[in-house]
Amino acid sequence: MEPAPSPSTRSEASLQLLLFVDNRLSSDEKIRQIRNRFTELRADYDFDLQIIDVGDQPHLAEHFKLIATPTLIKVYPEPRQTLAGSDLSAQIENWWHRWRQASEDYDASVQSRVGNLRALPTPSLNDSLSRSDQLIQLSDDVFRLKQEKEELQEQLDFKDRLISMLAHDLRNPLTAVSIALETLAMGNEKQVAHGGSRLTPAIITQLLKHARTQAKAIDRMITDLLQAARSSDGRLQLQPQKIDLGALCLAVVDSLNEQFQAKAQTVVTDIPSDLPIVYADPERVRQVLINLLDNAIKYTPDAGQVDVAILHRTAQKVQISICDTGPGIPGDNQEQIFDDSFRLERDAEKAGYGIGLAVCQQIVRAHYGQIWVNSELGHGSCFHFTLPVYRP
Repeated sequence: MEPAPSPSTRSEASLQLLLFVDNRLSSDEKIRQIRNRFTELRADYDFDLQIIDVGDQPHLAEHFKLIATPTLIKVYPEPRQTLAGSDLSAQIENWWHRWRQASEDYDASVQSRVGNLRALPTPSLNDSLSRSDQLIQLSDDVFRLKQEKEELQEQLDFKDRLISMLAHDLRNPLTAVSIALETLAMGNEKQVAHGGSRLTPAIITQLLKHARTQAKAIDRMITDLLQAARSSDGRLQLQPQKIDLGALCLAVVDSLNEQFQAKAQTVVTDIPSDLPIVYADPERVRQVLINLLDNAIKYTPDAGQVDVAILHRTAQKVQISICDTGPGIPGDNQEQIFDDSFRLERDAEKAGYGIGLAVCQQIVRAHYGQIWVNSELGHGSCFHFTLPVYRP
């Protein structure tokens, strides 16, 4: 900030002006013209003019909401007035006498109220600018604190949603463990009561293996939940690695075989043997597959069909598709079903598309993939999502 040659010996001028300029070569000539105009007009009247380079004081330019330079602002006495344009010298000459008269009227008004003008000194221009700096700093602090509050609230909201999502997803493995244990218990009761059981050693081994697998999935979900609760940014924690997506998909389908059989449903897989290796978190991908297949089983009628296909879509992406022969989803709801707070009217009384799809979207997006649905009422739904191909 560069002060102009003082037109007054007083440190507290009755009229205070700011001239904002930039670093263009023409600015020096503009400053010279304006100074000359004030020299011609000032006579014996006290005023203070300061030159401000917007490049050196951008916060002041923002505070005064400048849109162009050069700009002259009368900051004291109030009200503030702004002059801008290429004809500043002419505008100054037009306004000078009115500014001077307004300043004298203001001083007289203050003197009549206080009785002694010196009892209420005119604030200096530097004091005014200092107060502006303080206001700008306070405004920035308030804005920063508001942003921090919003970020913290978003994190809290996210963690609340994550807890709801994972609690929902715990139902699938818990149900599977429960079915396996109940089957084992019933077989044991029959053996005790009748001296024999239809459960062969192979079936018992398979049930125990299935229960252990699902128990591990539950443990992983609880671990993820605790990690998210401790996380400073509320993001999903991934452990990506090279995975054989085809093998993983077939394993998930096989783990749900009992559910397919319970509804006499047919599952058709189309998984090429030459799929590229995918780089993703296998447990998270398993979570997505189980959620989508669980929905497909739930909405496909008895004796219906579920299709599972994988396509090497591009050099960077692999696409997984899971299709059912259920009732389909209305077109205007096909984007909303991925929102954790959205429920279809038909699902108001039961668990269905909603929280599970929201967690699927969270996981897929965390892998920089996409998830979407194609559906037609009465003709089923196809859910698709993409995962990145491994690049060594």
